[in-house]
Amino acid sequence: MFFLKASLCIVTYNNRDNISAALGSIIEKTKGTELSVYICDNASSDGTPDIVEKEFPQVTVIRNTENRGFGSGHNTIINVLDSDVHFIVNPDIMLTCDTVTQMCGFMKDNPDIVMAVPKFVYENGREQFTPKLTPTLRYMLGGRFERFGGVFRKWRREYTFADRNVTEVTDVGFCSGCFIAIRTDIFKRVGGFDERYFLYSEDADLTRMAQQHGRTVYTPQFSVIHLWERAYMKSCKYFFIQISSMVKYFWKWRGTKKRKKCE
Repeated sequence: MFFLKASLCIVTYNNRDNISAALGSIIEKTKGTELSVYICDNASSDGTPDIVEKEFPQVTVIRNTENRGFGSGHNTIINVLDSDVHFIVNPDIMLTCDTVTQMCGFMKDNPDIVMAVPKFVYENGREQFTPKLTPTLRYMLGGRFERFGGVFRKWRREYTFADRNVTEVTDVGFCSGCFIAIRTDIFKRVGGFDERYFLYSEDADLTRMAQQHGRTVYTPQFSVIHLWERAYMKSCKYFFIQISSMVKYFWKWRGTKKRKKCE
């Protein structure tokens, strides 16, 4: 059976504690798959790229001289990609099966789909509810203040489909950047990530750009483990970075109508 050629990139910044587990699971579960794996390191000070080069010689390591952000890190390799499907992956992801090959097969069978995300679960198998609708100020507030309950929790659950038993492929307005499958030609056509975002909202922005070329979907039949840490909930620094990115996102897409099928 023919499967599409795949590439996979993880951007790292001081991720020595989890990068070995992430890469180990990816290499182990994709044996026999035509997959090029890249690590784009954003000037880590903890030896992350050294660990990768020592433990995973089959992985291409790119050492950036400064940390210009998540999207910029991923864009480092955009011009060398020759794959059919490109995977954008966080360093806190672990595979339990060959999700890469499975999603490549899905993309091959559905040429109208340009971007897809799997179901995210914790290590104990419990589902994680990440954003799936096109961001609005209401949904962003729900994410930030969910712990206060009431309308904030309602908005967050609506935003993440937490009250919907989604078992089939579903069009979404937001593909979370912790694990994305995107057609490489589309990734290149839109110019990769908008580097004006240092962190946060760049994945929502990429989803909006990709939607101009086809469908963006949630695929619950595929799953990956995500060791989720919502840093912006714990740090003032990351909270202000998130606010800055939200402002950039809403300004960029002001006056643009959301695709009705995604709502």
